[in-house]
Amino acid sequence: MHDFIADVPYLDLLKQHIQRNVSFALEEDIQSGDITAQLIDKDAVCKARVITRETAVVCGVAWVNETFKQFDDSVKITWFVKDGDRVKPNQTLFDLKGCSRSILTAERTALNFLQLLSATATLANQFNEAILNKNTTILDTRKTIPGLRMAQKYAALVGGCGNHRIGLYDMFLIKENHIAACGSIEKAINKARNLYPDKRIEIEVENETELRQALLCEPDVIMLDNFHIKGEFNIDRTKTKLESSGNITLDTLAAFKEDVDFVSSGQITKNVTAIDLSLRIID
Repeated sequence: MHDFIADVPYLDLLKQHIQRNVSFALEEDIQSGDITAQLIDKDAVCKARVITRETAVVCGVAWVNETFKQFDDSVKITWFVKDGDRVKPNQTLFDLKGCSRSILTAERTALNFLQLLSATATLANQFNEAILNKNTTILDTRKTIPGLRMAQKYAALVGGCGNHRIGLYDMFLIKENHIAACGSIEKAINKARNLYPDKRIEIEVENETELRQALLCEPDVIMLDNFHIKGEFNIDRTKTKLESSGNITLDTLAAFKEDVDFVSSGQITKNVTAIDLSLRIID
């Protein structure tokens, strides 16, 4: 099986986040103990099956595995799918076998991760398929669920999209207020280069006048915020890439014809509806 996680450039950081995500989620849910699970004989064992009730792109296998590893690593998980697989309603995703109490206690935490990340990957896949120009890469944004940034960034990759910056630390994104505070586009870009010469620089522009100013400074990326280029521009795309942003939806992508390298949308990670999953004891 192809392991999507192995393709992630921030693999080590992602693994750390998975452990922390799961640890906090289990603590949040269980606290002093699952009182309902105590109704079941502590020695009882069972087999359970998880299915999807709707079409989806699977994402979150590692979070499910980590949940049972941390809570009760004697529970055996048998997967029938992997991250990136497309699944249909009533398709089996995985089976569980082991302590009945453990399975029922850890169930919700495991499925919460799987349904959210599968929803993110599914929506990302829809965005990726909607863009007509396949030379344009769809990017996510920082509009993620707090505490689950790395998880949703990974899910966007699984769905076929790319990642914008991970956080405030890995690249410059100079916006309207940064420009105003610095005094000009040129001053903001020059200061960024002086501070961190190796960091990628992107600047947001809102009209063609600002675009012309930005092009003179040759940033790595120029973000066109809610406007389309109408004039003639000689842009060396080997030096400066173009990105469109602002009100990008599945509907607008269907008619999107701009010649840009990237299109970014916060909807990929913030407008998700959890995939409907179901766990049932089968033996």
